[in-house]
This record gives sequence, structure tokens and C-alpha cells, in this order.
Amino acid sequence: MAPGRGGASDGGRLEDKTDCTAQVDAAISQASALSSSGALSDAVSLLMGTEKRCRIGNDLANLVRVVDAVTGSILSQRPTVDWGAFRQSVESICSRRSQKTGAISAAVRAGMTALEEFDAGSGAPMSPEDLEKNTVTLRELTDGRIYLEAQRAALTLRLAKILEGRGDVSEAASVMQDVHVETYGSVSKMGKVDFILEQMRLTLHKGDYVRAAIVSGKVNKKALAEKGMGGQRIAYYTLMAQYHRHERDAFSLAQDYHHMYLTLSQTDEVEGAEEEKGAEEEKMTDDKEEKALEALRSTVLFLVLSPFSMEQQQMLNRVALDKKKLALIAPFKTTIDLFLKKEIITYPLAHQADLETPSMVEGGPDLAAHWRAALRTRVIQHNVRVASQYYRRVRGARLAELLGLERDELEREVASMVSDGSVYARIDRPNDIVRFAAAKTPEAVLSDWAGDVSKLLDLVETTTHLIHKEQMQQ
Repeated sequence: MAPGRGGASDGGRLEDKTDCTAQVDAAISQASALSSSGALSDAVSLLMGTEKRCRIGNDLANLVRVVDAVTGSILSQRPTVDWGAFRQSVESICSRRSQKTGAISAAVRAGMTALEEFDAGSGAPMSPEDLEKNTVTLRELTDGRIYLEAQRAALTLRLAKILEGRGDVSEAASVMQDVHVETYGSVSKMGKVDFILEQMRLTLHKGDYVRAAIVSGKVNKKALAEKGMGGQRIAYYTLMAQYHRHERDAFSLAQDYHHMYLTLSQTDEVEGAEEEKGAEEEKMTDDKEEKALEALRSTVLFLVLSPFSMEQQQMLNRVALDKKKLALIAPFKTTIDLFLKKEIITYPLAHQADLETPSMVEGGPDLAAHWRAALRTRVIQHNVRVASQYYRRVRGARLAELLGLERDELEREVASMVSDGSVYARIDRPNDIVRFAAAKTPEAVLSDWAGDVSKLLDLVETTTHLIHKEQMQQ
């Protein structure tokens, strides 16, 4: 076997490996001298020839050294780096036949390092055009290479920011949609969540609410609930609130703001000295506490604006248990108490002006008018439900007077509630009577009577048994 060679080249055994250390050392030294004298193209050509020998000889360690030398020679020409030559060299290295993954990774890593140094202000100068071209080139080189999926995600995010910065939001959103980061194994949980949040933000900014809803489903809720993900949770539910506001879904908005409130109310632990932990956990900052109270205000507001349901009532009762924080926002505590009591509410509310939080008026005057109208509707529906619990039948004029409504409006609201199944009612218009209890059929009356008689007989039998037992003991 020839010196400097190992393995075999046939029979399915190991390929030949040539030790090119001596040639690489000489080539790097000579290339360094050439680049210093201004002959950069000659230096790159020399190193490219050495790269071929290392690649064919399967000498991966020296191949990576040569790739680093090629990119380093070009990037060292500060302040006038030839970015066109850099892109051409990197593309040439990555596209060569039977190129090793280590060499491709090294080339892409060098490019990303240059971009990161430029962002930090310590790298070579780069025009906006070169910045975009470098990002696009490196991103294309990562396409289809699973060992570079983390780099592809980072480059895609960078490219999207560049496109958004020049006003092309639609293209930025399209670029982000090309990457299915949820399937990338080399990206951390936090990295995946951050990337998907950026996808959501851009699709919402673009106005594509259908796709935003689809993308939001990619967020791993278990990962989002982990410790240290508080910032991501706030960002996620803020974006979801934007989507649900567009859909005018009051109950989902209440859930979004409640998640924000719970997150802001938690005191995250800080790793380090115990005294630092104690100082961090002792009290929330004023700014954080104010944001938590604002989220609680919005939670109460949109809960009240939500259609009546068992889930809505359960959440309303659950929020009402947080008496300490509700005491700090008295108008909202009063609102919860009003809607939980079985009493008629007078509209407009005495403190209605205090309920108009920024989250209510956000979205424009049309949406704000919609929420105000919804509040009046929910008050009327609450009052109708209360009346149905106290009256089996009542005259329409009297009910309209109690609820402070015109008879036509009362009839519309009752009909709407009957239609959605939230209350049982029958309106006898000629006699002006509203019935809230269903008339029982003779069979139902007989069945109830039989049930009552059966209970009475059971009670008599139990009493007789106890009397006999007492007599026997005497």
C-alpha cells in the first residue's frame, strides 16, 4: 500500500483516504501570500485545486480547512470585500460532485458568521443588495439538506425580515410558509415556537386570516406551557386575539386575554443566587402588574359579550373567584356580579363608560360599535332568562315594561333566543301572553303523578319498616 493511504476502494469496503496535510499546509501558506499581495483570484484558484485533491482523497479534516481558507481569504479583504466572488466560491464548493457534507456545512457556516458579524457591527461592510443576495444564496444552498435545516430556518427568517423591511409583506409571508419548521428535529422547541409566531404575525399582517388559523395550529401547546416560555405565550395569545377580533369571536377573545393574564400574573424564577431569586419573586414590576390588570379587564369584558353557554358561565364563575385582583378594577367586578345574579340589569349600565377598554375600541369604530351593540344584546338576553325563571306566563306589555324594551324588540329578542335554544318560550300574540313553561301533555301529567305516588309509597314503606324495627328492639 502506498504511503499516506489507508483502506481499500472495492468490494464494498472503506474508500481510499489520502492524507493531504502537507499539500494543504503549503497551499494555504501560498494562498495567504497571494491574497495579501492583491492576487485574490489566484489564491482562490489555488485553494480550489487543493480542495479537489482533498475531496477525491476523502480527507475530510483537510477539506474543511481548505474551505475555511477559501472563505477566509475573501472575507479578509476588508473593507472592500468582493461579495460576488464570495457567493460564487461558496456555490462552487457546494455544487461540486460528491461534495462532503462537512465541506458544505463549513461553507454555509462561514457565510452565516459573516451575516451575524455584520448584524453585530463588527463584520465586513455589506450593501443592502449584497445582504439580500448573500442571504438568498446561502438559503438556496441549504435547500433539501437535512443537516442544514436549522440554518435554513434562520436564513428564511432573515430573508423575510429583509423583504418586510422594504414593504413586500406578501412575499415575506410566502417565504416563511416554505419552511415547515415543526418537522425540523435540530431546531429547539423555543426556536420552533418563535418561527411559527413570526409566520402567524406575517400572515395576519398580510390579511390572510384563514392561513393564520392553520399556522396557529402548528404551535405545540405543551411546549408553550413550559417554564421559560412566558414571552412566547404572551406573543401567541396576542396574535390569536388579533385573529379572533377579526372573527368577532368574543368568547375566544376572553380566553386569549385570560391566558395572558395568567402568564403575566406568574413570577418567573431566575436562575442564579437565591437572593436574586427572592428579589425577582417578591413582587411583579408595576408595568407588568398594569398589563396583567388590563388583560383581566379585557377578559371580563369579552366574557360578558360572549353568548350564554355552560362554558361561558363556568369561566365567568372561575374569574369571579379572583376577588383580590378584581377589587382593583371595581367596575369590572360589579359587571361580573350583575351577570352572575338572577336579577334584571338596567341598561345602560351605570359604569358602562369604564368598560370601554383599549381592547374594545381596537379594530376601528365599526368593531367598537359592534361590541357596544353586543353588550346591549347580552343585557337583554340576561334579563329574558331571569324573567323566564320567575314567570311561567306573563303579558307581553308587562314584560316589555320590566325589561325597558319596545314590544317589537322584545318579540325579536325572545324569538332569537328560542331559535338558538337558550330559552323556551311561546308567544300568544292575539292575547299578548308570553309563556316560558311548556304545556304538559296528559301523558306527561299522568307520568309525573305516577312518579309522585311511587315516591310516596316508597316513603310509607321505609317509615313502616323503621317503626317495626323500633318495636322489635323494645
